[in-house]
Amino acid sequence: MKLLKGFDAEYKKRHDELWPELKKLLKETGISDYSIFLDEETNALFAYFTIEDDKKLEDLPNEPVMKKWWAYMKDLMETNEDNSPLSMPLKEVFYLP
Repeated sequence: MKLLKGFDAEYKKRHDELWPELKKLLKETGISDYSIFLDEETNALFAYFTIEDDKKLEDLPNEPVMKKWWAYMKDLMETNEDNSPLSMPLKEVFYLP
């Protein structure tokens, strides 16, 4: 994902104040160990989390609170037409179990 220049403090603030209903939804979906990292030189965001069942992620974009969060965040980052964050998959090049 990509953060727009100059919005790193606001992005962090909004996540520090994550809505309780969104936190509940993420937990109910089976998401844990969720971290987002920022490369301050490129404004690239890298999100990492674990999930119990990958299939549960497919329903997340349809949840009203998720859509509301994306609309709330769209002024800080590059987004798709539906306000979801513009993202690109990364190729795994190393894994140590």
